[in-house]
Amino acid sequence: MPDMYATQALTNLVPLAEELDKNKVTPGVLGFIVFAALAVGVWALMKSMNRHMGRVNFEESAEPASKETAEPVSGSAKRK
Repeated sequence: MPDMYATQALTNLVPLAEELDKNKVTPGVLGFIVFAALAVGVWALMKSMNRHMGRVNFEESAEPASKETAEPVSGSAKRK
């Protein structure tokens, strides 16, 4: 039975499609829905990123008094 309803719906929509100008291309409702879904996704990601960045606890260490007393940076330290 469900096939009968789908067939009836398609036969009613076919004449509407023939009335459209085939040289004119528009994004239509589907394009708007995809764009809106992408916009909502980007908004959710930005909100999540702001929440995570707010939780970061970064404390900068005090600068050493002179270069001689400073410990070498881990990248420049010699390996044993």
